[in-house]
Amino acid sequence: MSSASLRIYYGPQDDDVAAEAKAARHTVTVPLGEVLPLLADAVRSERTWLRDFHDDEITISMDLYEVILAYQHYRRPPA
Repeated sequence: MSSASLRIYYGPQDDDVAAEAKAARHTVTVPLGEVLPLLADAVRSERTWLRDFHDDEITISMDLYEVILAYQHYRRPPA
């Protein structure tokens, strides 16, 4: 007869799950219309605190991303 061995459960082993759970505690979902005017004002006013967030990633919808890409393409000055 083989003896049964017990293992200690330490929780999820997937680091992505743990990181995702931790990140979820430090995020908030707000309408773009609430944040955009404030960010636009901060850019116009050249607020230095914007540099603190320069490398932060944001999540946007695919349709907004496509509109931004189209805007970026068409606002380029002619050569």
